[in-house]
Amino acid sequence: MSEELKGLIEKIHKEGVKAAEGKAKDIEESATCRADSIVEKAEKTAEDIIQETRAEASKMKESGEASLKQAGRNLMISLKKEINAMLEKIVTLNVREALDPATMAKILVSLIKNYKGGDAEKVIVSLSKQDLRKIESDFLAKLKKEIKKGIKLKASDDIRGGFSISYDEDRSHYDFTDKALSEYIGSYLRPKLREILEGPDSAGKKK
Repeated sequence: MSEELKGLIEKIHKEGVKAAEGKAKDIEESATCRADSIVEKAEKTAEDIIQETRAEASKMKESGEASLKQAGRNLMISLKKEINAMLEKIVTLNVREALDPATMAKILVSLIKNYKGGDAEKVIVSLSKQDLRKIESDFLAKLKKEIKKGIKLKASDDIRGGFSISYDEDRSHYDFTDKALSEYIGSYLRPKLREILEGPDSAGKKK
């Protein structure tokens, strides 16, 4: 091989290697640039996801706290209703027990004896069927003897305990039934109960 040919081969080889190295460098730089871009996009996407997750977590926390507070309020409302219903039941039962036929007979004697207006002969007393039977069998004769006036007893399906009394043949009446007395007593007790449930400042807040 002549020196000229050998030199040409070496020149071609060197230029080829140099060209390959340049190409490789270009490829490396392009790949690095693309990789940096991909990493940057990935980092931004990850940051966006983190921010969205934090925002969603914050909303969920606020929603959870609001739901918990609402559940607490609902529980207190339900509890107050149950306690008020229990109070009404207890008061009604105690009123019924207190207004037994013997007690009602004494009250009726006092009400009719002390009545000052109108025609006392028109007195009508309404009671439950059970109390009516008891008073008729045990106390009616005594009632009429003590008050020395006419008195008419009649059963009412609307009355379960206590009685109502009319001095004008049922055109008007005074209500001493368990329902009416329980409502009256409850109107006094409910504010006291509310104060116990809500604290001593509740009465001032309601005004």
